[in-house]
Parts: sequence; C-alpha cells; structure tokens
Amino acid sequence: MKIFKNKKKLNREISDLKKIAFVPTMGALHRGHISLIKKAKKKSNQVLVSIFINPKQFNSKQDYKKYPRKLNEDIKILKKIKINFLYLPTYRDIYMFKPKNKIYLDNFSKILCGKFRPSHFIGVVNVVNRFLEIIKPRFLYLGLKDFQQLSIIKSHVIKNKIKTEIIDCPTIREGNGMAISSRNLKLTKNQLINAGKIYKFIKQNKKLIFYKIYNNKKSEVIEKLIKLGANKIDYIECLNLNTKKICNSPKFRFNIFISYYIGNVRPVSYTHLTLPTKRIV
Repeated sequence: MKIFKNKKKLNREISDLKKIAFVPTMGALHRGHISLIKKAKKKSNQVLVSIFINPKQFNSKQDYKKYPRKLNEDIKILKKIKINFLYLPTYRDIYMFKPKNKIYLDNFSKILCGKFRPSHFIGVVNVVNRFLEIIKPRFLYLGLKDFQQLSIIKSHVIKNKIKTEIIDCPTIREGNGMAISSRNLKLTKNQLINAGKIYKFIKQNKKLIFYKIYNNKKSEVIEKLIKLGANKIDYIECLNLNTKKICNSPKFRFNIFISYYIGNVRPVSYTHLTLPTKRIV
C-alpha cells in the first residue's frame, strides 16, 4: 500500500491509471467501509481510499473536533486488506485550488437532513467534487446508509457530466439493526441498546408510522421514540423514492427516514417499505 499526503505526488503515481476505484472516508473505519472497499477490489485492481475529516460538512466546530479519529488503526486495517493507495490530504491540499465544476445541489438537499443541517450537503458535494477532480476515478463507491447524500452527489455528477460511475452499496448493520457508523463509537452500551430498540420499533411498525404521519399524528410517533430512549428527534418522514419528496400518498414505494439524537450523538437509521397498491389509511 502506497500512502500519499500530497496531491502532486499522488497524481504522478496514478495519472496513467484508467480504472481507479475510489472509496472516500473520514476514517474510524468499520465493517461498512470495509464492505465498500471489498466491492471496489472485485471491480478493479486499482483501489484508492482517502481519509479526510472534512470540516466544511460539519455544522459546528465542536462536532468536528469530537469526530472519531483512529488513523493508526485505520492504516493497519487498509494494509491488511491490501488496497493499492491511501490518500491522506491536508486541508490545503483539498481546498487551495479552484475546481472546474460548479457545485450543483438538487432540490432534494432542502429537506430531511438539509433542513436541519443547512451547510452539510454543500460541504459534502464540494469535497467530493474536489476529490473527483484530483483523482479522476473510474468508479466511486458510496453507501446507501447515507441515501440522501448519495442521491445529491449523483445529481451533481450527472449535471456536470463527470465521467465517474457511482456504485451504490447496501447498508451494513449492527446486530441490533442500527446502521454501522463511526459515530456509534461515541455511544454507551445502554445507548446502543436503545438505538436498537428504536430501529426495531420502526421496522415492525412501518405501516402504523405511515398512518400516524399521513393523518397528522406524528407527535404520537415522536412520543414513543422518546420513551424508547431518543433525546431529540429532528425529523421522521416518509419519502417517496420516485419523486424524492415527502410522501403525500399511501400508494407509492417509500422509505421512512429519521434523524434523532441519543445523548448528543446522532445515530443513522432509516428503513424501507414497499407499500401495497391498496390504501392502508
């Protein structure tokens, strides 16, 4: 594994490679990241992983400073699974050049997390765009765990006609059902148990939750989630997967999306439901 901390040296190494598979991360690697990397290795023998905690996608300096950092452990993991290249850029390396592509934010960025984290998605698209201009990968591997983020990045890539194919990868979950995330490291044992209870409740009561939201009884759902251990719920919504808008009909395929806090940690959780054509309300 070759490690690069400077984009000029990286470019000299990879400029002639035509099938680079790129997996961007913010470190604190877990089984979700490893699943992306293993899929990338099956597609290409030229796999590049980046570790960069992007300050521009955090809504507070405190959240940025508290984000888990485990670089030495991450390097050991990446050596063990035998990736080709690891890119560890500095802030200057990423942001001290003018990108060619104009940042495009789809309207989907204005709801769900975009409503509660107003600078998040522009920060994500900005850094991903810069990585794509530096690396010029053939493939980009992203997890469905961050469905809204994935969709917004896709829209930017299509709008700018960037010649990188985005590969969607399934969400990897803990034994209790919650999506694996680096932030989970900040949860206590009891908090992890509560997060599992919340996921189980949503999974087992998808139709009921839709019924409550559709009939303006969302407060009843929120009250139940707080009883299960959530400290704060930013949102719980049913999203039409075809239009990427808040679902206004029980006839369409949708996901239930939720953003909540346990303590001061925001676990990641959403679940999928394909509705029958028959009305359920």
